[in-house]
Amino acid sequence: MAVRVDLMISLDGFATTTDQTPENPFGDDWGRLVGAYAATRTFRERVFKDTSGAGTTGMDDDYAKAYFENIGAEIMGAGMFGLHNFPDDPDWRGWWGDEPPFRCPVFVLTHKQRPSIKMAGGTTFHFLSATPEDALEQAVSVADGGDVRVGGGPTVVRDFLKAGLVDRLHVAITPILLGRGINLWDDLRGLEAGYAVKSETAESGIIHLTFQR
Repeated sequence: MAVRVDLMISLDGFATTTDQTPENPFGDDWGRLVGAYAATRTFRERVFKDTSGAGTTGMDDDYAKAYFENIGAEIMGAGMFGLHNFPDDPDWRGWWGDEPPFRCPVFVLTHKQRPSIKMAGGTTFHFLSATPEDALEQAVSVADGGDVRVGGGPTVVRDFLKAGLVDRLHVAITPILLGRGINLWDDLRGLEAGYAVKSETAESGIIHLTFQR
């Protein structure tokens, strides 16, 4: 079992955007940040339910495939689920549609207590207020020997990195500058000392940087 992170960031280290509006809740910068990954065949099949075979292949798609392999449980923050956008809506079921792509138990870290939500395709969202260590213990207990992925956002990922809980960190660096947002690397000086680091550049220009314990 390994604890894994896969995250997309800008050249200047930002994994969130700040140009959202009520009419455009993700913002134009989000499309720029994740565009190459969203264009892969694997992402289109798994997230958009596009079985036509359309989408890019190559290195970006290889990493997209690896993203979904051998995941037994997921941990994410309230923002990744969408609770920050709909904090008081008891019927809000997340950004991910009726059949989310996770297909495993997902633990959403939040201070708002909510009943679990069972979705189509094998995903069940559980909501808990817990430390990274406690959340990981719960995730491991239901992962059935599979890996646990810390999905994001960057604040949650940083907390797990600071606690020394991440075995493999993969960041896909999109060659754009955002200039503001939440920076993944804040307060992580010297992180690389505990990992073997490799990088490779995809056909799209995305730099895939991997830290492996």
